[in-house]
Amino acid sequence: MTEIEIGRGKRGRRAYSFDDIAIVPSRRTRDPEEVSVGWQIDAYHFDIPFIAAPMDSVMAPQSAIALGKLGGLPVLDLEGLWTRYEDPAPFLAEIATLDPALATTRMQEIYRADIQPELVTERLREVRDAGVTVAGALTPQRTQQLWKTVVDAGVDLFLIRGTTVSAEHVSGRAEPLNLKRFIYELDVPVIVGGAASYAAALHLMRTGAAGVLVGFGGGAAHTTRRTLGIHAPMASAIADVAAARRDYLDESGGRYVHVIADGGAGTSGDVVKAIACGADAVMLGAALARATEAPGRGFHWGSEAHHPELPRGERVEVGAVAGLEEILFGPSRVADGTTNLVGALRRAMATSGYLDLKEFQRVEVVVAPYQRS
Repeated sequence: MTEIEIGRGKRGRRAYSFDDIAIVPSRRTRDPEEVSVGWQIDAYHFDIPFIAAPMDSVMAPQSAIALGKLGGLPVLDLEGLWTRYEDPAPFLAEIATLDPALATTRMQEIYRADIQPELVTERLREVRDAGVTVAGALTPQRTQQLWKTVVDAGVDLFLIRGTTVSAEHVSGRAEPLNLKRFIYELDVPVIVGGAASYAAALHLMRTGAAGVLVGFGGGAAHTTRRTLGIHAPMASAIADVAAARRDYLDESGGRYVHVIADGGAGTSGDVVKAIACGADAVMLGAALARATEAPGRGFHWGSEAHHPELPRGERVEVGAVAGLEEILFGPSRVADGTTNLVGALRRAMATSGYLDLKEFQRVEVVVAPYQRS
C-alpha cells in the first residue's frame, strides 16, 4: 500500500471513511424481497444485521426487548444508569434538558453513583424473561469485577467494549485482564473491541473471541480525535480487520470470527458500505437514538461523555425522528438515510445483484469522495 510523506521524518498510509467510498452495481440485479439480510453468531440467529450500541441514550430494558422482537441484537450497558439507579427515568429526563455548557459536569455527577450488582441481574433478567437474546457489555476495567454476576444472570452474549481493547494490556500496577484465559473459561460467546488495525484484530481473534468490534473515536457522540488524537476511518478499518479474519480462518483451520462495525454508521448508506467493506453486522448508536422509544429523548451520549477524569465524548442532539420499527423497516418519510435501514440495505444488495450478506462483502467498491452541496 502506498504511503504518503507527512514530513521528512514521518510517513503514513491513506485511510478512507464511509464518505470516501461508494459501491458499484454488477451486471446482475435481483428483487429486494428475495435478498437475505440475516446473520448468525455462534448459536444465535438474527433476522437483521444490527446490534444496538450499549449506550444509555440508545438502550433501556424496554427498548432492548422491542429491538429483539424486531430481529436485532440489543446490548445493555451494564455500567450505565440502569445498573446504578432503581429508577433512572428522572436522570434521563434531566440529561435531556441540561444546558450544553453544564452537561459534562452534571453527567459526571450523575454517573458517580455505584453500580449495584443486583440491578445488573435484574435488568438482564427483565430482557431474558421477554424471550429475546440477552447481551450485556462491560469495559475491560469492570469485567473482572462483574463478569460472574453477568454470567449468573443468564446472559447469552458477553461484550467487552472499550475505546480500544488489546489482547496484550501491560500494567505495572495491577494484574490486567487475561483475555485468552477469560474467554476460554467462560461458557458464553464473547465479543471484544474496539480494534482498528489488522494486527490488533488478529491478536484479539487469537484469544478465542466470537466477534471483534471495529472502530473507535468515530461515533457521533465521540470527541476522541480532538482529545486523544486517535481516529480510525471506518472503511479502511473494517477492510483491514476483514483481512485479519480471512487470515485467521486459514491459521485456525476454519474458525470464523465475526467482524462488527462499531461507530460512524449513522445512515443507511453507511450501513451498506460497512458490510461492503467486510462487516458481518453493524452496531448502531445514533441511528437508534433517533427512535421515539429511545431513552435519550432525542439526545445521544456514550460512556466517554461522563468519564470522571478525561471525557472523550459529549451529549449531542440527534432528534427523535420516528419509531423504532420505522427506523428499521420504514416506510421512509425522508430521503436522508435515517429511516428504513433494512429496506435500504436490501435495495443496495438487490441493485448490486447479491443474495446475502456474505456475497455482498465481495461487491466492487470505488474511491469516490462525497461532494456535499
